[in-house]
Amino acid sequence: MTFWQILQVLATGAGFTILVTAASMSAGLLIGLAAAMLSRIRWKPVQHLLVAFTFVFRGIPVLVLLFIVFFGLPSIGIRVPPFLSMVLTLGLISGAYLAEIFRGAMNSVNLDEILAAEAMGMTRAQGFLYIMLPQMFRFSIPGMINEFTSVLKYTPFAYTVGIPEIMKQAMSLTPMIMRGLEVYLAVGIIYFVIYKLCLMCFTALEKRYRIPGLSAD
Repeated sequence: MTFWQILQVLATGAGFTILVTAASMSAGLLIGLAAAMLSRIRWKPVQHLLVAFTFVFRGIPVLVLLFIVFFGLPSIGIRVPPFLSMVLTLGLISGAYLAEIFRGAMNSVNLDEILAAEAMGMTRAQGFLYIMLPQMFRFSIPGMINEFTSVLKYTPFAYTVGIPEIMKQAMSLTPMIMRGLEVYLAVGIIYFVIYKLCLMCFTALEKRYRIPGLSAD
């Protein structure tokens, strides 16, 4: 088997890797945005809950949480499918980090703009939707790129719950051909290509929505 054929075999798992990454990042964005919006509520129980959420899910290792969801929850009668287990795990951890990124971005928006919008007749909800939210996402793009990179690097853990992504394919192929160095070198190449393509998309997005007057440095 040539190195090119090894790459082709491993590439069959790339679709699952991309799917897990995209689904987990989407879940993280929704969870992070919801947490960031709740942080605007000045009610102590909510604030304590959000602090606990970010503290727990930023501190717990990915593999530990994945095993709790996939292997632990069935002991109390809750069975979560492999794909959903991975998405839920990465979504919660990514959401905890993104919540802090979004919260910081919200604090960077000039509140005078919100006051001006309300003075012009906008409701508070409209001010948040049309002024706060677009600027928040612009400020958040660099942090979102970093978090996407982290999510992509965590996807190899999916093999532990049986998802046939790149690492699972590599672990099945290695005993068959006994050429581990080439197999895992090919794994690294495929991950780098996925990362590079996605980074190009995020960079284009950042340039498209960059705040005028701010340099890229």
